[in-house]
Amino acid sequence: MKFISWNIDSINAALTGTSPRSDLSRQVLDTITKENADIIAIQETKLPEAGMNSKQEEALKAYFSDYDYVYVSSREPARKGYAGTMALYKKDIKVVASFPEIGAPDTMDSEGRMITLEHDKFFFNLVYTPNAGDGLKRLKERQEWDVQYTKYLKSLDEVKPVISCGDYNVAHEEIDLANPDSNHMSAGFTDEERAGFTNLLNAGFVDTFRHVHGDIPNVYSWWAQRIKTSKINNSGWRIDYFLVSDRIKDKVTRSDMLDSGARQDHTPIALEIEL
Repeated sequence: MKFISWNIDSINAALTGTSPRSDLSRQVLDTITKENADIIAIQETKLPEAGMNSKQEEALKAYFSDYDYVYVSSREPARKGYAGTMALYKKDIKVVASFPEIGAPDTMDSEGRMITLEHDKFFFNLVYTPNAGDGLKRLKERQEWDVQYTKYLKSLDEVKPVISCGDYNVAHEEIDLANPDSNHMSAGFTDEERAGFTNLLNAGFVDTFRHVHGDIPNVYSWWAQRIKTSKINNSGWRIDYFLVSDRIKDKVTRSDMLDSGARQDHTPIALEIEL
């Protein structure tokens, strides 16, 4: 089976926007559709609680006519039009969707950050992990999230194998970002966030990219929009992952970044696994 994950940074902008960046986002959507994945995970949809309008739905179906989909959006008391996730799956795939709340702090459980699809053979979990924020103002809450998320994923793994993916908002090791020395106090590369990800892996999961490719350097999934030359110079971070239960790691045949062209921000990632 084939899976794709992408932080889209506003599904409305990608589907119906008229800016040059929207055009670049649609080029990425074209790339994704050509992959013909079985399940596609989307993060940071930024949809309102009421959901998509008819124009957005029409545009989504034009790209993904062979798919059913579910999504969850941020709701009160969380901010409106914030975070949000979506899962698309081929119409011939039988899954049951849930929208877990994990006992996370602050408004994190209300921000539409997770969807889990239960398949006969596995659980598929997609996540948009909370960012520690400017000035690390949400670092403590992020640490609590990491603990609760690890407990949740481990509970799934006790039932059947897990495939999990998304924007985890952490570069795990120094090899996972271009400039580690200057970023040890930056959100996404603090010791606390990195330890949280280590604890997640130690709970029985594998970073499939490193499992397949080993310590290959200079491969990233995100480049800062605010720095115009970040992608040209490949000054990036690897913060998007496919994880699998340890016991199915050797069934993975592919774990790669897809080419997002000139578009900065996140690039899609792909996983293929024999199940």
